[in-house]
Amino acid sequence: MRPITDIAEKLGIERDDLELYGKYKAKVPLSYQSQEPRYAQPKLILVSAISPTPAGEGKTTVSIGLAQALNRLGRKTCVVLREPSLGPVFGIKGGATGGGYSQVLPMEDINLHFTGDFAAIEKAHNLLAALIDNNIQSKLHSLRIDPRTISWKRVMDMNDRSLRKVVVGLGGTTSGIPRETGFDITAASEVMAILCLARDVHDLKQRLGNIFIGYTYDKTPVYCRDLNANGAMAVLLKDAIKPNLVQTLEGTPALIHGGPFANIAQGTNSVIATRTSLALSEYTVTEAGFGFDLGAEKFLDIKCRIAGLTPNAVALVATVRALKYHGGKALNVIKEPDLSALAKGIANLQKHIENIKLFNLAPVVAINRFTTDTQEEVDYVLDYCKSLNVPASIIDVWSKGGAGAIELAELVVHNAETCCSSFRPLYELNDSVKNKINSIARKIYGAEAVDYMPKAKSDLQKIHDLGLDGLAICMAKTQKSLSDNPELLGRPKDFIITVREIEIAAGAGFLIPITGDIMRMPGLPESPASEHIDIDNEGNIIGLF
Repeated sequence: MRPITDIAEKLGIERDDLELYGKYKAKVPLSYQSQEPRYAQPKLILVSAISPTPAGEGKTTVSIGLAQALNRLGRKTCVVLREPSLGPVFGIKGGATGGGYSQVLPMEDINLHFTGDFAAIEKAHNLLAALIDNNIQSKLHSLRIDPRTISWKRVMDMNDRSLRKVVVGLGGTTSGIPRETGFDITAASEVMAILCLARDVHDLKQRLGNIFIGYTYDKTPVYCRDLNANGAMAVLLKDAIKPNLVQTLEGTPALIHGGPFANIAQGTNSVIATRTSLALSEYTVTEAGFGFDLGAEKFLDIKCRIAGLTPNAVALVATVRALKYHGGKALNVIKEPDLSALAKGIANLQKHIENIKLFNLAPVVAINRFTTDTQEEVDYVLDYCKSLNVPASIIDVWSKGGAGAIELAELVVHNAETCCSSFRPLYELNDSVKNKINSIARKIYGAEAVDYMPKAKSDLQKIHDLGLDGLAICMAKTQKSLSDNPELLGRPKDFIITVREIEIAAGAGFLIPITGDIMRMPGLPESPASEHIDIDNEGNIIGLF
């Protein structure tokens, strides 16, 4: 690894402006996002994917490899990514720093506590939870909050299903008022979403103040600002709001900041980090979590709208194994050649390409090759993309780094610099909540209709009564299928999206329709990754990936 001061120099960041966290990571001041861009017409490249297998399709690895390849072509490029959550790191998915010769460093630090951003978000969130219960207990300054209406839970950055539903306040009159509540994982916290959408400290405080908590006994809505909590919460986030600078294996600058889940929250890194990279780089490569139907749709309809961003091209990651999985091949045998399953599953790729074009954007397909892929299978995907008149490239960034994505980088540059497509969101904010949900469900997922459970119907009325109809939509849905049923693979048709309830994230600026069995606190798998993680006497960490 190179000293982080050398990496900062590539971006034109003054050494004295860095807040160093050791030799290899640093915080960057907020002021850099507002600077006049160093390069004329900087380009923003979005990396997304088809509906993934449980192991993922390598979006982060491809994003890093593409950024390295663009630098090899002489384009001054920075990659901008999310921070990993400890839940998946110790659970089923492992870390989120790429892999092979396309990863960001220092891998162990980034995957563990990094610069403390997640801890700060957790503390700010739980401060508000503590203030809510304290106000209920208070006799002098009580807002008379009805405990039955409180929607604000506590958070912890670990998969722990036992905390989904808990009772607090037991132990007598000095221990609070007993009530039912629960825990979410930190990555699903509205504070995380707010941090990643805030433009500056002032905007952060306003958004924190807009967090909806519940109602008083006389049905008056209560917000975070009513408890005078947003100032103290912002103090806890004073360092977390600044983006983190690290590097890739090839010395490409990497800004890693924020980590909202994509099947619950918006699934993208912070507005501040993206704007900082656009101010300092010729090309900015960023990713949106899970498939295009989740993270990318939210990136485009929520983040780009809030931040005034316009992507110049989209790289869509696809793998032969995932397409065979969508064609009905079992996970334990998807490494085996099977053109028939590939032909059945490739409709999933087709739908995601169609979805990109719904936003007036130009797609490039990145076929992330694995050693088990046969040439016949890879050629089939290439020919299919050619039949759709969509450029595609075979990449191998895991074993070759940036050198394994040169053709992809050339295709991305061509699209970004020559295509005249003009980005447009999928829906207008002033449309009704139902119409906005229907637009996503029918146009992006391919659903026949949307069904609302009784709780969701009452939530729609509550949203209208609160005057929050104009908020964006952030769908909570399984990443394993275009539908809300993880068993419906490929390109399902004639299905209905069922909305169980709609959560309000007024501070973040969106509503969260909950579909299927999505939960905001994941559980650990039968054999969690933590079983293979250890440290030796010299301090070397093993098993973390």
